[in-house]
Amino acid sequence: MFGRIFRKKQEQKDFSGLVMPRHIGFIMDGNGRWATRRGLPRVAGHTAGGEAFKKICEYCINRNIDMITVYAFSTENWKRPQEEIEGLMKLFVENMHESIEGKRAKDMAITFIGDRTVFSPEMQKLMAETEKAHEHCPNKMNIAINYGGRAEIVRAARILAESGQEITEETMSRNMYTSHGPDPELIVRTGGEKRLSNFMLWQSAYSEFYFTDVLWPDFDEEQLDKALDYYRSVSRRFGGIK
Repeated sequence: MFGRIFRKKQEQKDFSGLVMPRHIGFIMDGNGRWATRRGLPRVAGHTAGGEAFKKICEYCINRNIDMITVYAFSTENWKRPQEEIEGLMKLFVENMHESIEGKRAKDMAITFIGDRTVFSPEMQKLMAETEKAHEHCPNKMNIAINYGGRAEIVRAARILAESGQEITEETMSRNMYTSHGPDPELIVRTGGEKRLSNFMLWQSAYSEFYFTDVLWPDFDEEQLDKALDYYRSVSRRFGGIK
């Protein structure tokens, strides 16, 4: 899913004059339906979604977007069929190995957000090694795995309560998984649904939302441009008046 992300040696478009979000969140929905419509197992849809993900990551780098966050596996996804869960975990492990070993996968600093304590010690070690391999990269990518927005808010509040710190918006924000970057200005959801599904509930207070019926494996550079065009068309007032 996230291995071998690199800049192609090709002529790059000039995006310097365009307003771009610093941080985009992606709810990558529709992999299973994409596969089902083709008579394939759902895991095949996740594999195809991984290929789309690589292209979108590269495109975001070319557009000078500082950070992306992708919803890879939610706390609710454990309710899915065991075969699908095992297939997803296998894909995660394969791509972590590819990411660590890939000589050209150096364009995004990877951070896994969510409760990783549920995973095996071996998988947790791979996650740490993947983060270490990319820590000096200028662009940042958060991979939300076993992640839930409500659980993240509870976690931040518990940290503050146990440490005796005052609970304010600022201290809560500092204890979110994504405190190393800005809140997302744009959240993109594919697959036709129009909800957050427990994704970045705290951080998305003033995010712009772009929903599309396109299934994630079919979401390409052209579709991302449509989302960015929508973002630029919105007047962002943050409760004020312009």
